[in-house]
Amino acid sequence: MAKKLPPRLGVSLCVFAVATAFVGPLPADASCGSVSCFVVIGSQQQVPMKGLLTVNLIYNYTPMEAPAGQGGSIPFANQGAKTLTLANLNVDRIATTTRTATLDLNYGLTERLGLQIAIPYKHVESDAQIGGLTPVPYSERGLGDIRAMLKYNVLPTLRSMLVLGVGADFPTGSYGRVSQGTTLAESTLQIGRGNFGLIPMIYQTYELIPHRVNQFALASYRHTFKNSDGYQFGDEVNLSAGLNIIPLEQTPWLTLTQQVNFRWMQNDAMDAALFQFNPTTGTPNLLDPTIKFRAIPTTGSMYVAYSPGINLNLLDVASFYFIAQIPIHRDFNGNLEQQISYIFGLTRSFQVFGGS
Repeated sequence: MAKKLPPRLGVSLCVFAVATAFVGPLPADASCGSVSCFVVIGSQQQVPMKGLLTVNLIYNYTPMEAPAGQGGSIPFANQGAKTLTLANLNVDRIATTTRTATLDLNYGLTERLGLQIAIPYKHVESDAQIGGLTPVPYSERGLGDIRAMLKYNVLPTLRSMLVLGVGADFPTGSYGRVSQGTTLAESTLQIGRGNFGLIPMIYQTYELIPHRVNQFALASYRHTFKNSDGYQFGDEVNLSAGLNIIPLEQTPWLTLTQQVNFRWMQNDAMDAALFQFNPTTGTPNLLDPTIKFRAIPTTGSMYVAYSPGINLNLLDVASFYFIAQIPIHRDFNGNLEQQISYIFGLTRSFQVFGGS
């Protein structure tokens, strides 16, 4: 399907493609993977006024499915046994759905400096190849990796804002889930990534028409370090741009948002020996016994989406928003492709300690 992304220099998010095999019957897991919607919600990226706490309650629904006619043409990756088994299996359907509820807190430390903490709770459901070639149900849920970020408003004016941020993902999400017996579930089905990540970002906004049309743009990057199993999730770059529009002067409580999102995810890689699956015998053949850092061919992706949405200001008390993320271009290296995804959210601000 798609061409292989370049070596690990740049970029790639969560992943898709992995599972397991060593000798005898395939012991567990196989290429699923999960990602989340990545849209711009202004109250997340901005710096609140000093002493103001902005709370976002966000729910993401992200389904992923194998491309038509290609499901299962993916390798098995067993990070516990340190094996990567190339395969081309005829699987009718594999799919993963990730539901993420996030408590996102933004606090203004000063008029320009803010602190953001995002606490996700993830529920991963999958039809995966676990213990054989026939997809079977798999489900896990729990606290994900918590993100903390410091943000600084470089150029605050009445009509514009330029925010620079730097943050970290903490390995609070479980990375020890098993699929059956004592065999670890594939890395892409784990709730966490198993190690720290670094995230710089830049956010810009400008009022083209005061109180009516607002333009915004966001760029962010994530690098996650190799975890204790020798697995490293690929780096990720996100670019987004869009408009917030109040269509009528008589409806200041209604805002329409239109944005385009671009994400480039580099291949995952792992310390592993290399095998080739033999569909005739049902066992893997050893190609290279050396355990070394190898890219997983069907991870990494390029994705472009159009994301329309609506925001309702509820009596100046809270804001409710709904955003759909619609794929325009998908290049997932033959692995699971992100389908139409949805975000629901509620925003509320409170004046707390440190306010004037």
